[in-house]
Amino acid sequence: MTKLVKLLLGVAMLGAVGMARADVAAPDVLIKNTVQDVTTIIKHDQDIQAGNQKKILALVDSKVLPNFDFTRMTQLAVGKYWRTATNEQKQSLVTEFRNMLVRTYTKVFTVYRDQAIEVKPLKMAADATEATVQTVISKPGTPPVLVNYEMKKAADGWKAFDITIEGVSMVMSYRGTFASEIQEKGIDGLIKTLADKNAHPSDEGDVRKASTK
Repeated sequence: MTKLVKLLLGVAMLGAVGMARADVAAPDVLIKNTVQDVTTIIKHDQDIQAGNQKKILALVDSKVLPNFDFTRMTQLAVGKYWRTATNEQKQSLVTEFRNMLVRTYTKVFTVYRDQAIEVKPLKMAADATEATVQTVISKPGTPPVLVNYEMKKAADGWKAFDITIEGVSMVMSYRGTFASEIQEKGIDGLIKTLADKNAHPSDEGDVRKASTK
């Protein structure tokens, strides 16, 4: 299983979080109680598996995106350069980073088939505002994949700001690429590069590069 597929499968599991937002349960309970419903939708929707972009985007918008803290994710990916960015540049970075992840995650629902997900019990203080939820994705005939969700409690529930696949941080994997781009072209240069890739998506080359660092 490639790193990209592992990443995408991990994100698919996060989509489960949004389905039980009425009561703010512990993050591990939230994922455990809802993951079965989400995977059932994917498994039985032939249009999604066949790559129907309209249905995939609708699913991503409703089940995945609301559960991310994109501002914090972008800040972590940009690193030290975030402090020197103007408010306008920060907003543009968040927008383009979000769009980039949308492009990546729309591919997730065409690779999911018969994986099983085990959510590890989480010990967390009652007043905790951050937590790491550990899960294991298993598929017959392949090694298990360890996926950790770094989550923070917000006013409207728990949100993820990073996903770690086999010890590799999804957000941090972009930091080196972004730093090189900023050093060469400045923050506006990074924004333009992301905007260009979002407007004219390639064959995942940028995603592969980031996910293998």
